[in-house]
Parts: sequence; C-alpha cells; structure tokens
Amino acid sequence: MKRYVLIFLFILLTALLGTTAVWAQQKGVIELQAVAEQEKAVINDKGEKMLTRIPVTTVVPGDEVIYTFNYTNVGQAPADNVVITDPVPEHMMYTEGSASGADTVIRFSVDNGMTYDLPEKLTIVGADGNTRPAKGSDYTHIQCRRQKSLAPGETGSVSFRARLE
Repeated sequence: MKRYVLIFLFILLTALLGTTAVWAQQKGVIELQAVAEQEKAVINDKGEKMLTRIPVTTVVPGDEVIYTFNYTNVGQAPADNVVITDPVPEHMMYTEGSASGADTVIRFSVDNGMTYDLPEKLTIVGADGNTRPAKGSDYTHIQCRRQKSLAPGETGSVSFRARLE
C-alpha cells in the first residue's frame, strides 16, 4: 500500500508540475516554481502547538496538500497579463475558499479548462438535467490572473489546497 501511495504521489506531482501554464505578455519572462506541502503540528520551544509546512512525502486518502506556485519576472521589462492556470490534480478535490494570491483574480473551471468564471457564477447540469451551483469538488482547473504589472525581478505566489479522495 505504501509503495502504491508513493508511486501515486510521484505521478500526481509530475502531472501537476508538468501541466501548469504561465502566460505573460512576453513569453519566457516568467520563471515558475511549484511546491507541494502539507501542514504538520509541532511543539515549539515554549511548548506551544504550531502548524508548520513540510514537503509532501506521502499522501493517503483524506490528506490535504497545499500547492504553491512562486513566480518571478526574469525579464528586463515589466510583465503584463500574467496568468497561472493549473488543473486540480486527478483524484484530488479542491478545498473551497483556499485559493489565494496577492493582486490576483482567481477563477475556476468546471469543464476541464474550457471556460473560467467566479465561483458564484459556475453551475453544473446534473444527470437529471437540473442545474445546481458548482461546488469546490466540481472544479477541474484554477486560473489566477495578476491584476498589476510584475516588475523585473519582482516575485509573487498563488496557492490552493486540495484533498486526496
């Protein structure tokens, strides 16, 4: 079982890191680093319980993973229209309300990245033909669009959480 989880984790991280897209007005000026972490409770020197992030080593059903994408403008000019698009990894369910990023508008897709919108505008048509509001577990992709130019050398990050089914 442990071997299966480690193999699955490797495939999951490979798929995640290999399919994240970054767009900018000028191609090749944004450097992206993807990180997958989990939170772990630790006791500090004062005996207080604190949460710390550690790199993902093993994921079992029910575990939550924090995906963070750090980006840097490595070009010589400001980068406009920076967009980071990422699929929610297979067998993972997006944790509602967990996506964040300074100076970004975050939109979601429920149709495998064909269209994106704000959560309150997304709907799903059920097998019975009835329409219902989309839930985080329906999201297939996340898109973070930076609202400000990214100056040369400037960095930023976006993140979201997802739970292994």
